[in-house]
Amino acid sequence: MHAFTSTRRVLLALAAGGVASLMFNSPSQAQDYPNRAVKIVVPFAVGGPADVYARFIAQKLQEALGQSFVVDNKPGAGSVIGTDLAAKSPADGYTLLLMSNAHTVNESLIPTKPFQLMRDFVAVAPINYSDLVLVANPSLQAANLKELIAQAKAKPGKLNYASSGPGTPYHMAGELFKSMASVYLVHIPYRGSSGARTDVIGGQVDVMFDAVTTMSEQVKAGRVKALATTGKNRSSVLPDVPTLHEAGVPGYEATIWLGLMAPKGTPKAVVDKLNDAVSKVTAAPETRQSWARQGAAPLVMTPEAFDKYAREDIAKWEKVIKTANIKLD
Repeated sequence: MHAFTSTRRVLLALAAGGVASLMFNSPSQAQDYPNRAVKIVVPFAVGGPADVYARFIAQKLQEALGQSFVVDNKPGAGSVIGTDLAAKSPADGYTLLLMSNAHTVNESLIPTKPFQLMRDFVAVAPINYSDLVLVANPSLQAANLKELIAQAKAKPGKLNYASSGPGTPYHMAGELFKSMASVYLVHIPYRGSSGARTDVIGGQVDVMFDAVTTMSEQVKAGRVKALATTGKNRSSVLPDVPTLHEAGVPGYEATIWLGLMAPKGTPKAVVDKLNDAVSKVTAAPETRQSWARQGAAPLVMTPEAFDKYAREDIAKWEKVIKTANIKLD
């Protein structure tokens, strides 16, 4: 009798737990979300594209959902430090990760990191993408991309390029350029893009691949000279600058894209609510127009489509890393 009663209690407890789980994952449960502040971990430094767009999205989500969305910058190790922090956070919807294609690259480039992106996170929503621009300090004796390549081939290892850290889009754009142009430039990694940008402008570093969204104003002000952009087509904000494909590296293409993820186990109803809110922001005509002036284009997908997009990007960069034999310095 005692054994039967104990078993019955266990079964009732399990059933209750299952019902509670179903309730928490139901659309009705998401109506109460969020009822306190939500943290967006940005594993990149203040001032770069990830930080800028994270703050934009945070403000818009705050307006739409009625609670504070707070950006928490945790840069370092090419996004690994902040991402690991987010991965270890409770899966309750109150900690989100602002990620970029640095994360999809790192799946192959840094196999020993303490997390796996698609194992430890769930896709929430993409944000946008933009081209990069290869810029040089004005003092560099190279008026265009072909002259830069010629210099690099004449004196291998004398020229260097800055990035915001290992595995970031700026680093991978540089490594892809080295591989496709058959040149050797010394990689100078920084803790974030702001420091790299400052040193290129100041002449401490020769060149850098940077997001068009943050570097175009420096180009227009004459603080750096633009040698080429990285998209399939010319950038709308730098229309006079040729693409790398046009300027001497056929087939070259690299972009930076951003999105939101949450720790694995975050209720689907919460994920769907966040996706809906982010998608409304990125699909809004005023957002598209504003971002177009900056050189960025919105991405709008369901969580399922964004999951597929991220997995395909991981596979793409795995092939590039293996083919080009790209390794951390």
